[in-house]
Amino acid sequence: MTIESILNYKTIAVVGISDDPERPSHFVASFLDAHGYNVIPVNPMLTEWEGRKCYPHLLSIPLKVDVVDIFRRSEAVPPIVDEAIAIKAKVVWMQEGIVNEEAAAKARKAGIEVVMDRCIKKEYDRLKRG
Repeated sequence: MTIESILNYKTIAVVGISDDPERPSHFVASFLDAHGYNVIPVNPMLTEWEGRKCYPHLLSIPLKVDVVDIFRRSEAVPPIVDEAIAIKAKVVWMQEGIVNEEAAAKARKAGIEVVMDRCIKKEYDRLKRG
């Protein structure tokens, strides 16, 4: 599966989303929302993000999630991947600077596509905008 085909999925859970507009997770999620994606905010410290219900973890989301976009430190990734496997996400996307080979191998073994150390917004800009 290519990054371009991954970008065709429309429901993206953003794990580690921030309500601070200066934070990359806020900026990227706002960008995705503005470009037609169904952004599902995930952060146990927030009750809502930009007027949407914010979920404490992936298991609490009542919708089918296509992509789990992770904005957490590399060492925090394994339990997120376990939840992504449990909800049968199609893709785990670790943002720039986030690499966890062990968690990636576990996700792949469960049939989930993995992108590491890349920004979904930058990839969108590169592939969809020319």
